[in-house]
Amino acid sequence: MTADLDIYRKQNFGNRLGLGERSALVIVDFTVGFNDPALFGGGNIDAAIQRTVGLLAWFRSEALPVAHSRVVYAEDGSDSGVFTLKAPALRMLTEHHPAGQIVPELTPQAGELIVRKTQASAFFNTGLSAWLTQRRVDTVVITGCTTSGCVRATVVDALSHNYRPIVATDCVGDRAMAPHEANLFDMGQKYADLMSRDEIIQALQAQQAASR
Repeated sequence: MTADLDIYRKQNFGNRLGLGERSALVIVDFTVGFNDPALFGGGNIDAAIQRTVGLLAWFRSEALPVAHSRVVYAEDGSDSGVFTLKAPALRMLTEHHPAGQIVPELTPQAGELIVRKTQASAFFNTGLSAWLTQRRVDTVVITGCTTSGCVRATVVDALSHNYRPIVATDCVGDRAMAPHEANLFDMGQKYADLMSRDEIIQALQAQQAASR
């Protein structure tokens, strides 16, 4: 790992983005099916959900914007596309299928956005960016699963939309640890800041105190 870091440092990767002026929480695909090892889950996904509970509570206490995403396909599969050729079981995630529902611990509240998506990124062909812009958001704290899939795609698209992505490292999970760790490393070098849940809350609290 030291040798890997050396080449990134020599090429001037891994710089900090820092907080902007207003942050939102984006919770990616923490649904029943992705928390079930018999379907799409496993690994450290459940632990990441439990850590996200406290982060969500803090964002709500500060009345900051919160968005949740879930995969939703048409009942007849007409909008499933090429993505589901790689993972055909995803087609079961229709509007009312139990596996496609957000986990009870993170049940959305009134005023929080629920993004329905058919691709990996929570930004692709959804209204998420417009919703964030309307709320003057420039920084997105991202939690969810999987780290190597929908979280990564959402992070890359957040950066592409000129938001500052912060990945809550203990609030993202994957069904296998090797892709989880590799993608955290890569996102930290190229696309996002990496911070733990508690570090994020402390940084946002300090920012709020400084602005008073």
